[in-house]
Amino acid sequence: MMPPHPVHAVVDGVHHPLPQGEKERRVCVARIGAAHGLRGEVRLWTFTEDPMSVMRYGPLTTRDGARQLEVAHARAAKDHLVATFTGVTTREEAERLNGTELYVARDKLPKTDDDEFYHADLIGLAAVDAAGTTLGTVAAIHNFGAGDIIEIAPAQGPTLLLPFTDAVVPTVDIAGGRVVIEIPGEIGGDKPDFD
Repeated sequence: MMPPHPVHAVVDGVHHPLPQGEKERRVCVARIGAAHGLRGEVRLWTFTEDPMSVMRYGPLTTRDGARQLEVAHARAAKDHLVATFTGVTTREEAERLNGTELYVARDKLPKTDDDEFYHADLIGLAAVDAAGTTLGTVAAIHNFGAGDIIEIAPAQGPTLLLPFTDAVVPTVDIAGGRVVIEIPGEIGGDKPDFD
C-alpha cells in the first residue's frame, strides 16, 4: 500500500455535486445514519478532522437547504458519533433523518494552512499531466477504507479512479486551479493500457 498523501485534507466532504455555485459556498461535514435507541439519537458519520467539531458550527443545513439541524449532544462510538439534534426526541423522528447529508457554509470552517485543503476545494479543478496536457477535471474524492481516491472525469470516456498519494498527485495547486496527475503506469515510464 502506498503512503497517504502528505497534504492533510481536513474535510472529506461532498460526494455528490451540489447545484452550480453551491459547492463553493457549502461543504458536507456529516451524514446521518440509522436511529439509535428510542429518544431521538442517531448514528452520525462526520467528515471532519475532529469529529466533535460538528457541534461548533451551529445549525447545519440539509443538501437542499430546506432544513436546519443543530447537534444538541454527541458522544464518540466505534467509528461514528451517537448524536441528538435539537427538537428531535423520538425514534420515529430520528428514523426520518437517516441518510441526510449535513452542510456548513464554507466560510464557517477554519482556515487551512499552506499544506492543507478541503476536499471540496478540489472538486472542479483541472487535472493535468506533468507536461500540462488536460486529463479532465476532479469530480470527487472518495475513501472506501483503504485511503483517499481521486476521481478524474475526462471530457469523453469513463472516469479515472486513482490513489490520492504523493506519487500520483504530486501537485495540488488550488490557487492555480489544477492538480498534476502522474498516471501510475507512467510513473515508471510505461503507459497504462486502458483497453
